[in-house]
Amino acid sequence: MRMSEKTEKLRCLIIGSGPAGYTAAIYTARADLKPVIYQGLQPGGQLTITTEVDNFPGYPEGVQGPEMMEDLRKQAERFGTEVRFGLVTKVDFSLRPFRVEADDGKTILAETVIIATGATAKWLGLESENAFRGMGVSACATCDGFFYRGQDVAIVGGGDTAAEEATYLAKLCKKVYMIHRRDALRASKAMQHKVLNTPNIEMVWNSIPEEVLGDNTGVTGVRVSDIHSGEKRDLSITGFFVAIGHTPNSEVFRDQLKLDGMGYIETIPGSTRTSVEGVFACGDVQDHYFRQAVTAAGTGCMAAIEAERFLTS
Repeated sequence: MRMSEKTEKLRCLIIGSGPAGYTAAIYTARADLKPVIYQGLQPGGQLTITTEVDNFPGYPEGVQGPEMMEDLRKQAERFGTEVRFGLVTKVDFSLRPFRVEADDGKTILAETVIIATGATAKWLGLESENAFRGMGVSACATCDGFFYRGQDVAIVGGGDTAAEEATYLAKLCKKVYMIHRRDALRASKAMQHKVLNTPNIEMVWNSIPEEVLGDNTGVTGVRVSDIHSGEKRDLSITGFFVAIGHTPNSEVFRDQLKLDGMGYIETIPGSTRTSVEGVFACGDVQDHYFRQAVTAAGTGCMAAIEAERFLTS
């Protein structure tokens, strides 16, 4: 079959950027697999909307999230990775080589595919929330909690993730307001017990955030509204954390790979192998537990090594 000018064959295609995708690119490029990476809708992933990153090894003074992603991209390109701005719109993993279509009009026939499309944090949808994102508004307490040591903060949510992050913040912060729209947490009983017995966590029941307050220095407070009475209350805080969940960016793979009940790509424990041989998944699209840059990078390395071994086996 004659290939059109817009059809190309690759040994390794990486879908998605961020720490997982770029690390996979570095390793596959060094293995001479000549990878091509499609960056996706958010080149560099969630860290591009993060300010200072203090917990990634190798940056003793910390680093800005976008700067770190730029460093990783340059490192991947240094070893020969072709980085493309664009979005994968359709995949067919029924036969090898795998058929992948992108929004630049190209059709790719890939011997191996590494998926690193990540997950997107769910936000409340407030204009003020968006305005102060990176200036006191965060969706990751374990990433950014350190910056609010000894200060008063608030966290929104009532599930296990919110409970875990609230107790984490309580170890660092003077006070943690936990805002929940119901009169009971949805978290497991063990996590509920932990939250309700932590002295510096104050529950704000039956309430929803109405507006994040702040100025040019960042967040200064949050206005909450009681869902029953409508009574409003301003809480004085410097950090506002949203913990209402993440959505894995896996929709394009839904009919091709096995996903779990939350939409995350299932991988074999201790591996990045998916339900299709030759397709690997790394980073937050398959990890709903750790969701850290360093763990994403680690699984990106794993996926690259597994892809190389798959091709040479």
